[in-house]
Amino acid sequence: MNPAGPGVKLTYDDFVLFPDDGKRHELIDGEHHVTPPPNIRHQQILGELFGFLWTHLQAHPIGRAFLAPLAVVFSRFDVVEPDLLYVSHETAARILTPQHAQGTPELVVEIGSPSTRKRDDTIKKRLYERAGVAEYWIIDPEKHVVRILRNADGQFKPPIELSAAAADVLSTPLLPGFALALTRLFRD
Repeated sequence: MNPAGPGVKLTYDDFVLFPDDGKRHELIDGEHHVTPPPNIRHQQILGELFGFLWTHLQAHPIGRAFLAPLAVVFSRFDVVEPDLLYVSHETAARILTPQHAQGTPELVVEIGSPSTRKRDDTIKKRLYERAGVAEYWIIDPEKHVVRILRNADGQFKPPIELSAAAADVLSTPLLPGFALALTRLFRD
């Protein structure tokens, strides 16, 4: 959906004028994408993940985590609001401004929904890969699965798929010592 008409790329200047209507507005390659507010299950999983991550970062203060809505400005044509992002203190010093993140976080997390699943797996994946995001987690609340994409030499490697059914544990080299059993993340 592009209010400026077909073929016209919107920019960050347009982004700041989008309405504050409770929906998520994003620009990817200058195209406006709107997502309805998240449902309860989405918010429950996001809250659980953020809580575990926040607790870990309190014990191991190596960086900061943020929840949506927080704009991540990759370029004047690419402004997104991931569900959750993590930045080390070193990266935070370079990219955090009082208004938003201006650059690439180390970790980006998206929790899929019927309205976002395809975008998360395609254009957002390409954007995060191109921007140099070190890890991209895609969480599927229906299947109780987390797919981890790790960037190596500017490209995401094939995803690592973890599931609650297999009693897998979510961890990452970005957060030494962080270990979250997916059975806890997806508990009802």
